[in-house]
Amino acid sequence: MAKGNISVDSENLFPIIKKWLYSDKDIFLRELVSNACDAVTKLKKLAVLGEADISADEKYRVTVTLDKKAKKLTVSDNGIGMNAEEIDKYINQIAFSGASDFLSKYQQEDSDKENSQIIGHFGLGFYSAFMVADTVTIDSLSYRDGEKAAKWVCDGTMEYELSDGERTERGTTVTLDIAEDSKEFLDEFKIREILHKYCAYLPTEIYFEVAGKKKDKDSDEAEEKPINTTNPLWMRKPSECSDEDYKTFYRDTFMDFNEPLFWIHLNVDYPFNLKGILYFPKLNHEFAGTEGQVKLFNNQVFVADNVKEVIPEFLLLLKGVVDCPDLPLNVSRSFLQNDGYVQKISNHITKKVSDKLKSIYKDDKEAYEKYWGDIDIFIKYGCLRDEKFYERVKDIIIYKDINDKYITLDNYLEGDTKTVYYVSDTKVQAQYINMFKEQGQNALIMPSVMDTHFISFLETKLDGVKFERIDSSISDAVSDEKKDETDKDKALVELFKNTLNDENLKFEVRGLKNAGIPALILLSEQSRRMQEMYKSMGQQMSYMANMFHDEFTLVINSNNELIQKIDTLADDDKTLAIEHIYDLAKISNAPMTGEQMTKFIERSQKLLGKLF
Repeated sequence: MAKGNISVDSENLFPIIKKWLYSDKDIFLRELVSNACDAVTKLKKLAVLGEADISADEKYRVTVTLDKKAKKLTVSDNGIGMNAEEIDKYINQIAFSGASDFLSKYQQEDSDKENSQIIGHFGLGFYSAFMVADTVTIDSLSYRDGEKAAKWVCDGTMEYELSDGERTERGTTVTLDIAEDSKEFLDEFKIREILHKYCAYLPTEIYFEVAGKKKDKDSDEAEEKPINTTNPLWMRKPSECSDEDYKTFYRDTFMDFNEPLFWIHLNVDYPFNLKGILYFPKLNHEFAGTEGQVKLFNNQVFVADNVKEVIPEFLLLLKGVVDCPDLPLNVSRSFLQNDGYVQKISNHITKKVSDKLKSIYKDDKEAYEKYWGDIDIFIKYGCLRDEKFYERVKDIIIYKDINDKYITLDNYLEGDTKTVYYVSDTKVQAQYINMFKEQGQNALIMPSVMDTHFISFLETKLDGVKFERIDSSISDAVSDEKKDETDKDKALVELFKNTLNDENLKFEVRGLKNAGIPALILLSEQSRRMQEMYKSMGQQMSYMANMFHDEFTLVINSNNELIQKIDTLADDDKTLAIEHIYDLAKISNAPMTGEQMTKFIERSQKLLGKLF
């Protein structure tokens, strides 16, 4: 039996490992199972190189066993194994990486890099076991003929025992005596949950066993099945995957039984190794996309959800998986180190998404228009967040117009047009829409909160182009040419001004081509945007919003028969008519308050009474 001290620089290393190495204690199982898979991968590699005499029919596996009664959890593999010298090198010298050593030795002979990836570092990852265990035991037998089995035991102090072992089969078993403060890891369902979260797609079959649990011969559990899928969909070539494969993977991974709109299969070998699948989900409402989930994997090991360093922020609205074995992760494999390489990966993912969108637009415009109601939030948000993305997709951004057709801005801005009219609420602004249609004018439907920000963004990108809501000004196409105000117009304005007595209301007389409308209300685009800006800043800015009154303008239609005869009415009837005309204009612009509606109904009853 040999005894010694673990080679470290600080006697306080173990308390640090136990408390601070990982943010989540359950990651210890990910590390131990990943190490076990590494041991199998190394052995496969040696067999291919002819350095290990292994049968081609060898069945490799990793077995996780829970013994609640004995308070033990074990992780066992039939991989490469270790002798006493290797345990001393890779375990006792904590900072030494067995994975790095192996890759350094054999990478020159690696003819199939894709299928020989080593997952992690057999060093600090192994020591995560001490976060949940009082004592950790390693029993191992090397693949080399004539080697002795070795046994290593450590109770979490700076001392260990290394002796001959009794293992008779090649491989390694790590046994954890679970600590009193970590008894939740003796729960079968807890262990299954961890394995499903982190190890569901590891490249070696993983089996979970519970000591003392009897299996019903007639049940599905009678046939032993691995808990993982060793060849996940994203590791296959796109040509090997059917539409149903993609949909099934989506349902099983994200528990979303709404079919995705479409997907992008990432399969890159150069200049970096990147694989994955990104799904565009069907949204139930505008901000449903905030529930998106992009899972980051490193060599089929789950790392984290929605890692913003790798996945551009706006694409976190999507769902999918991204696997990049070359990511520069820190010691816990949970967070990315600051590295320019990561930004290159992020940029590449953005480019692949834009390329996919452009190919759909080019090859199947009908499908693209069908998708648009669900994907426009991704595209517009992406443009706001990433200028390069905007440059790539600006020509395929489409808008539904008031004729229920999709057009681009280039279509709308044909000729010398520099003003883009838009509709934010088709019901409230129905009267204005009808006016535009009657005169052959067009406007874009832009109803969402995202559109409010996107409009401002576009104005910074399009030289001289301005957006105006359809009720913000009178287009010359829907009114007669504006002329100098006549004395009759001035008298009409004065009459309305004195009757309505609203100092914040402006007046204008125009000859609308639709003579059936007595008056309509306009709210200046600048005033509306100012109000929206301050409202978006929250209550602390409400006092600022109150300083800016809405600049409403009542446009009186001089072509309307009622307006032309209003001067002939008795004074009381004039007042009733003017107030009613004003209310009708307000109803066409925005919903009334309860008090306003009450007055409107009372006045309507008076007007009806005058008919009898």
